Amino acid sequence: MALDPELLKILVCPDDRGPLLYVDDRLYNPRLHRAYRIEDGIPVLLIDEAVTVDDAEHDRLVAAAGAS
Repeated sequence: MALDPELLKILVCPDDRGPLLYVDDRLYNPRLHRAYRIEDGIPVLLIDEAVTVDDAEHDRLVAAAGAS
């Protein structure tokens, strides 16, 4: 399910307040290597529920975001 482009413009990471990438149906903070899930079209921007990704997954997500 795609997120509204207007919503994507205003969403920020709750930790560093920086912009997020929308990739693979989740929101990703490339600065902190942290991914946030989207549940039923609603971003779950809770720091405690974010998933930290390794370097290989980081590279893949950044590349995928750049390709879209």
